[in-house]
Amino acid sequence: MVSPVSTYTWRVTESHIPLGGMALANGVLVHGPRHWACAIRTKDGGLEVASGEKPLKAVDVENRLVRAPLRVAEIFPLLAEVRRRLPEAVLPFQRPGVAGAMAGSMVAMRALRRSRLSPLARESLAAFVSLGPAVVALRGSALAEYHGAEHISIGSYEHGEPRTREHERCGTHLIGPLLATSAAGSALASRAPEHLRPVARLAAGVGALAAAVEVFTWMVANPRNPFARALARPGHELQQRLVTAEPSDEQLEVANAALAECLRLESAANGGGDQAPEEAPPA
Repeated sequence: MVSPVSTYTWRVTESHIPLGGMALANGVLVHGPRHWACAIRTKDGGLEVASGEKPLKAVDVENRLVRAPLRVAEIFPLLAEVRRRLPEAVLPFQRPGVAGAMAGSMVAMRALRRSRLSPLARESLAAFVSLGPAVVALRGSALAEYHGAEHISIGSYEHGEPRTREHERCGTHLIGPLLATSAAGSALASRAPEHLRPVARLAAGVGALAAAVEVFTWMVANPRNPFARALARPGHELQQRLVTAEPSDEQLEVANAALAECLRLESAANGGGDQAPEEAPPA
């Protein structure tokens, strides 16, 4: 499942460090190719920041097909590190009821993929069901506001001017490509001999994710292309209607603190390297 509370970023200009981000229930995580920084608002109203080197770095992997899924997978050990360094950090899916929604979503998705529906119908419904936990996490919480703060902070840095809470590289834009690649992968896996289908489905899932990331990369590089705009439409609708909200000045302060610390670590003077890689890490 792709989290709609994360941002996937791509190099904007030669001078910008490519950044990814994730909204927390009480803060913002920002990460670059090799480093991360997280800022949270503590229970007493203070601002706490932690940062460091990423446990897993997709940027170090040369094989493009392997690097694509790693750009998604690297967030999981990173979140564990954030929890270790910032015990007060509240991750997106820690709210009561979210775990139950995730379990229900997994059961429903498994039932759908065992049904006799067409691959496209199965994957379309599965993509819709997978959003259930995110809806539960966002409802009645500050997560949507921190998501908006994350977008404004990173987008303003990238464009050199104040930006809105809708980001053109939000993780929600992976939904369209992933729907298409998952349907294609499922159709191919269903043609494998029955005793090989579990392996074929696993391979198809990994391949679909890698292909979706590559399609997403193409979408970012070609924003005016009609096909790219069509694939991005579900993500735009989700951002406008559900997964982001206008942040307060205090929430923007948190996001900007995380951004500033991550940029400090990623700078050449602090070991970030002389040049940023072509692709940014997903969050």
